[in-house]
Amino acid sequence: MVSAAPPPLPPPLLLGLLLLQPPPLPGLAPRAAVCPAACRCYSATVECGALRLRVVPPGIPAGTQTLFLQDNSIARLEPGALAPLSALRHLYLHNNSLRALEPGAFRAQPRLRELALTGNRLRGLRGGAFAGLAQLRVLYLAGNQLARLLDFTFLHLPRLQELHLQENSIEQLENQALAGLSSLALLDLSRNQLGTISREALQPLASLQVLRLTENPWRCDCALHWLGTWIKEEGQRLLSARDKKITCAEPPRLAAQSLLDVSGSSLICIPPTVHIEPLELTAGLGEDLRVACQASGYPQPLVTWRKVSRAREGGPQARAQLEGGPAGPGAPAARDTGSGMLFLTNITLEHAGRYECEAANAGGAARSPFQLRVNASGQRPQPPRASPGPAARAPGRAPRLDAGSMAFRALGLATQTAIAAAIALLALTALLLAAMICRRRRRRRKKAAPPGEGALFVRDYSDGPCTSAQLEELRGERGHEMFVIDRSKPLFAPGPAEAPADPGLAQGPAPGLRLPPRVAYEIHC
Repeated sequence: MVSAAPPPLPPPLLLGLLLLQPPPLPGLAPRAAVCPAACRCYSATVECGALRLRVVPPGIPAGTQTLFLQDNSIARLEPGALAPLSALRHLYLHNNSLRALEPGAFRAQPRLRELALTGNRLRGLRGGAFAGLAQLRVLYLAGNQLARLLDFTFLHLPRLQELHLQENSIEQLENQALAGLSSLALLDLSRNQLGTISREALQPLASLQVLRLTENPWRCDCALHWLGTWIKEEGQRLLSARDKKITCAEPPRLAAQSLLDVSGSSLICIPPTVHIEPLELTAGLGEDLRVACQASGYPQPLVTWRKVSRAREGGPQARAQLEGGPAGPGAPAARDTGSGMLFLTNITLEHAGRYECEAANAGGAARSPFQLRVNASGQRPQPPRASPGPAARAPGRAPRLDAGSMAFRALGLATQTAIAAAIALLALTALLLAAMICRRRRRRRKKAAPPGEGALFVRDYSDGPCTSAQLEELRGERGHEMFVIDRSKPLFAPGPAEAPADPGLAQGPAPGLRLPPRVAYEIHC
């Protein structure tokens, strides 16, 4: 007796059985159905590296603890892209195209311990970029394009132990840039563009054990005197033998020398000096204004423009911006090195007042005032005349030059003589050229050809004239152009013969005259 096969389960019943299956235990691999396309998922790890991704792929399991997104083309972390991944502990975003980090980009990852952002295109770090990462231990920022670290950049990382900033373009490290990193044990600032670093910048690093400062263009002046002393006394334990090789790049007399080998008396600074020209200026309403503040010193001073408030007004000082930034009263102070340009646009009455240019470096500070007046009528005042005439000039006449103007008669006697001699020399040169041209024309007229075709003459003038009809072009042994006169041809082209006025003036053989065989001559035109 053959038993019949059980009938298949209906689709609704099959779906119900699938839903009744127990969830996977913690630590087991998530189901393949929830793994993003082309990614690999196992345990609590998701690998999505080298997939040419432009965004964080959706569908990453919420329980993921390690996420690999390296070697892609992610240029921006979209808001909320990482929000479901609250259990994330290791995030690898190195070798992507990130240009900026929005404030709070990692706020939803409070358990994150390691963040790799190496090899991206980050040019700056905004305040609050690492907010919410109170448990972060290691931060990789090497190989980016960072040029400046602002104050309190890493304030939200109290438990950070390693900060890798090597191979950037960092030129300036502000005094409070590393504030809040009381647990930092390793700081790598090697292979950047640092010229100096202050003691205040490293002061918050109470737990520092490894410091790397090599391969920077250090400027060995008085501002770096503390670093050499600190390395010799307290920093020995922080620097390895290789890390102690801090080499001077400038000034030229100390180039390629080790900072530890340079005496303290050689680390000097030149206090700045400031020059503004002019010191006072009047501008009209709606105009634009630029005022240069020339500062010199060593190292190159930092230039700041400020608008000084009056003593009776009280309150904070109003400030002005340098060229390229917002200008006007109430704007923040602007800084530049070298020539600081104060740029004011669409001038109003509020711009009038006293300004101050300050230049500061490690050697000291210098200030210079500048006074701006605003003409409420909108017309630029005319400069005063040197010696105005008492009588009014007739309308339509050109203004008469004053005695103090740059008229010819106001010049010195030696200058007048030199100008007159130069004019006479030019006139004489022109006459000589005209005479030479006339002389050449006369010579050409004397050598006029006989009637008929234009005749050419050979070096041996005794043979008489010849025409182009009698010449044949040849090449010599060295490739030089040669001409052969065929005397068998008539001297002039056949045509009606004209009797000369004077038979005695007739030149050359008669038409049709036979001459000796061809002979080579060098022809000169």
